[in-house]
Amino acid sequence: MINLLGERPQSENPSPQLISIEKRQGFVLESLMLHLNDIETVPAYFAKPLNAVEPLPTVIFNHSHGGNFDQGKEELLSSSSYLQNPSFLEEIIELGFAVCSIDMWGFNQRKGKQESELVKEMLLDGQTLWGMRLFDNMALLDYLETRSDVDHTRIATIGMSMGGLMSWWLAALDERIKVTVDIAAQVDIEILKQKRGLDHHGFYYYVPGFLKHFTTLAVQEMIAPRPRLSMIGKDDRMCPIEGAEFLNEQLKIIYEQQCVSENWEGRILTGGHQETKEMRALWKTFIKKHL
Repeated sequence: MINLLGERPQSENPSPQLISIEKRQGFVLESLMLHLNDIETVPAYFAKPLNAVEPLPTVIFNHSHGGNFDQGKEELLSSSSYLQNPSFLEEIIELGFAVCSIDMWGFNQRKGKQESELVKEMLLDGQTLWGMRLFDNMALLDYLETRSDVDHTRIATIGMSMGGLMSWWLAALDERIKVTVDIAAQVDIEILKQKRGLDHHGFYYYVPGFLKHFTTLAVQEMIAPRPRLSMIGKDDRMCPIEGAEFLNEQLKIIYEQQCVSENWEGRILTGGHQETKEMRALWKTFIKKHL
């Protein structure tokens, strides 16, 4: 499957650059530039609770899309309108965990080219934008393994919408992710296609030849038996309910067959394309239990 995502550019200079470090109320925030690929450096945040016992369980926060290319990793510090408050950073720090996030290709400090231009350019070079975003996060895991304050055996990932898609794809491709939470991202691509809902998602997400070789379920079942919580709102048109029901039912069977039914939770809840208060309470409980 990974071959369908295009060529992966490997960084020859993995050493991070610390831009700044500041103490805030209850935590330390580092601003970094990371060498996750051989094309451009990647701005990142890493935060951890003050006076915590290290090494720490660590959560990778994947920012959403929302057409807001100014936001990127800033969403970790300041919630977008469709996310709950307080911020993910504050909530994760309160749980006693470290958290990190990067600007994905085309966002915030990595702006400059339109997303449509990035898609075309990468296809011409034998790459895909979705693959390149995934590869950066896989390289982020490599970086986290170099940090003595990170417990490499206890890494989770969480996000909403594009960030949620990143969560379950990253977990499927990299077993170093031990706990997965995706919000508003339980999308069965086959049913999305049948219902003519493909235009509800951006160009970035489409991988040439994917359905010739794989199914959405085939990707998601790669996460089992590791813990995963998946939540959508019943009125979220970006996640057709028929597809979410199908995936949830099949994954329930897969986790039961592996005798770890407690590691799978698939929820269809009140709401649309958003993180609700109910979702916030559920993911905090799930991460605290499994990480």
